[in-house]
Amino acid sequence: MTDSAPGTGPDEPLCSARGCRAAAVWALRWNNPKIHTPDRRKIWLACDEHRESLSEFLSRRDFLKDVVPFADRDAPPAGG
Repeated sequence: MTDSAPGTGPDEPLCSARGCRAAAVWALRWNNPKIHTPDRRKIWLACDEHRESLSEFLSRRDFLKDVVPFADRDAPPAGG
């Protein structure tokens, strides 16, 4: 028996929320303009349950650039 969520192996991307072991469904692309160039994108991963709370955390700091499905995490931003 394993502690992992069903369908999540050691190489399976997991949600970035503290303590969450759910599979990543969303990619929250962000940057901190004080330390990153404008085109740089960092990525936090989110499950459906934590998408909103993680997005709000980044938005309050004006870091969030966009949210895309996990499969599209490396795609260029819309309109760019």
